Amino acid sequence: MSSELMDALKALAREKNIDEYEMLDKLEQQLAQTYKRILDLENDTRVVLDRETGRIYVYELVPVGGTEEEPEFEEHDITPKDVSRIAAQAAKSVIMGSIREAEREKIFDEYSDRVGESVTGTVQQSDSRYTLIKLREGVEALLPPSEQPHNERYDHNQRIKAYIIEVRKTSNEPSIVVSRTHPGLIRRLFELEVPEIYDGIVEIKSVAREPGLRSKVAVSSRESGLDPVGACVGPKGSRVRMIVGELRGERIDVVPWSEDAATYVANALSPAKVSRVMADDGSHTATVIVPDDQLSLAIGKEGQNARLAAKLTGWRIDIKSQSQAAEQGLAHAVAAGDQGATDEEYDGRCVAVTSSGLRCRNKAVSGSVHCRIHQKEDAK
Repeated sequence: MSSELMDALKALAREKNIDEYEMLDKLEQQLAQTYKRILDLENDTRVVLDRETGRIYVYELVPVGGTEEEPEFEEHDITPKDVSRIAAQAAKSVIMGSIREAEREKIFDEYSDRVGESVTGTVQQSDSRYTLIKLREGVEALLPPSEQPHNERYDHNQRIKAYIIEVRKTSNEPSIVVSRTHPGLIRRLFELEVPEIYDGIVEIKSVAREPGLRSKVAVSSRESGLDPVGACVGPKGSRVRMIVGELRGERIDVVPWSEDAATYVANALSPAKVSRVMADDGSHTATVIVPDDQLSLAIGKEGQNARLAAKLTGWRIDIKSQSQAAEQGLAHAVAAGDQGATDEEYDGRCVAVTSSGLRCRNKAVSGSVHCRIHQKEDAK
């Protein structure tokens, strides 16, 4: 191998950001295997490549003693005359392999740091086994069936956004796994569409999602006077509509987050109207009282609204209509709800309002929200 070829190898290594010493070590190892095969040797061979002149030396390692663990060898120079021709062929193979490995390493380093981010790509192939998404030239991501909403189908060359959930090294190309079902995708889409979120003025506190069907997003504002829900929804719903379009019509409820558990749970059950929430910190359970005509809306189709509200808040939620609450002896909760007192405990007083416009001062009868006087009046 000429010094000119050696210089060319080194220049290529620098251009492709490949460790030239590692590449030349691999070339020596491959040449050693090649010469052992070509020369039909029983013993192993060693190849030495002069890093300056490019000259190649081939040695046969002949055993001369030692132990099984530490054998001793003599090196016999068996360098063939046509060593440069064979070396050039091997060099081409090693260079190409080193370039591919360097590119794989570069892709892995680039995308392993992007786990938890969203990416945009074009669908290259889609069937029941997997969907391949081209992120850029030479880089593809895998969208497994388990990470696809059940109602989505993908067409060739269709542009879609996805969420990177894993990047791992494989024997071939790095495997980049993406998702269309992960709640993190909702967060990233809102960051793209809502400048206040990207700038950190509005914060997404929690996301609960049933992919392809419905999601709930709780938001808060770091600036007083700024409506976080309005910022996320956008003028005439323009911002959230873009996200719904990207998610193929998945419904999104944006609700205000609150430090107060009862208020937060009530907000999470939107669009249902809540009369009262009784939060038990010990069991982390919230008993919610709603008007009779709001019960089905609060629970949602097949329990979806209540289920998402529980995921969003992290609280167990038990929803009752006012009629159910009264039947189960929760008269005080019903009364507080009738008076609009969602955050205060019922004080045991009669809830009736007198002709003077003031609330009755009498104590309510046990099991009722009225005193004896107003009980009789109701009976009439």
